[in-house]
Amino acid sequence: MSRNITLSISDDTFEKMKDFSEVKWSEVARKAIESRLDLLESLEKIASKSKLTEKDVQEIGEKVKRGIAKHHGLTN
Repeated sequence: MSRNITLSISDDTFEKMKDFSEVKWSEVARKAIESRLDLLESLEKIASKSKLTEKDVQEIGEKVKRGIAKHHGLTN
């Protein structure tokens, strides 16, 4: 069984899509959604086995952000 969904796109995106009328845009959207679901399910599976607490995750995230900012010269 399949379901229909409605999504909104900008007028600019719609105009660009019209230039490629041979593309099956619903198939592009379907594959993108399926791909994102696969990724989320994989991440959820990994996370469910993790022993990290929410606090641990927040601390690691902050360290990563600081490291990236430093690498790109965005901090002192």
